[in-house]
Amino acid sequence: MARKTATDDPLAPLTLAVGQEDLLLDRAVREVVTAARAADADTDVRDLTSDQLQPGTLAELTSPSLFSERKVVIVRNAQDLSADSVKDVKGYIGAPVEEITLVLLHAGGAKGKGLLDAARKAGAREVACPKMTKPADRLAFVRSEFRATGRSATPEACQALVDAIGSDLRELASACTQLVADIEGTIDEAVVARYYTGRAEASSFTVADRAVEGRAAEALEALRWAMSTGVAPVLITSALAQGVRAIGKLASAPRGARPGDLARDLGMPPWKIDRVRQQMRGWSADGVAVALKAVAAADAGVKGGGDDPEYALEKAVVAVARAARSGRA
Repeated sequence: MARKTATDDPLAPLTLAVGQEDLLLDRAVREVVTAARAADADTDVRDLTSDQLQPGTLAELTSPSLFSERKVVIVRNAQDLSADSVKDVKGYIGAPVEEITLVLLHAGGAKGKGLLDAARKAGAREVACPKMTKPADRLAFVRSEFRATGRSATPEACQALVDAIGSDLRELASACTQLVADIEGTIDEAVVARYYTGRAEASSFTVADRAVEGRAAEALEALRWAMSTGVAPVLITSALAQGVRAIGKLASAPRGARPGDLARDLGMPPWKIDRVRQQMRGWSADGVAVALKAVAAADAGVKGGGDDPEYALEKAVVAVARAARSGRA
């Protein structure tokens, strides 16, 4: 989700969209163009890549018109502009033309930082569009998508959607749109499972959930489906490790602690605390140690230490599921 700073007026003379998340960058552009065309249906939109903005091009595009038409000039990958073009842009933003909105898309970072600093100093409206590399970021994005439509989705549903779809923000946004259009009332985990059954079953986290619950046959079935649909083996070992570590963390936590306190201390959302509590029934301390060792061996196997990654994963899944029953009488 794009975060805005300075003025929130999309018709500000200069909008600076910073980051590398394509969906958010495109949304930042669309917001400006939509606002401009709402003000003037005949708005002239010029969308340029950095190599298309040659020295003198900006001056030509922003020169006064006999008809005083509104314009939006978009410059993508502004960090790659030539030194002469950067000079042109810096000169323009110091004295912008009325009825023209300039939108600079910049990846951030050290490259082209002089232009970035100049735009900020000029009072640019800034939209942050960071790459969402962490699962928690994608989860927050899904929640914001539902919230923006005024719809309610349970925490479990949001997590299930991220597990099912993966890291592609465009696909996550599309899935949220589809669910909002098709479903009345609160969107829950069962709804997500119904819509994305095949993908959810292929999720690395589904494999891990079934394994730590001691459901070996279902975990193996989910594993084979995941492998057949191209889920990377390393994602599965990572999910297994996270699942087992969550069991170990919660098992060693003080008894009687409130879910909110546990969530803060263990770095888990409250709803996950409840899920792990259900999953940890049947686990013992020795079982956690055995499971972590098996997952570590599988991780080494899938990263080049073995000849058959799928076999290494099957062994780990069976070992984790067996460990999940180690504390039962």
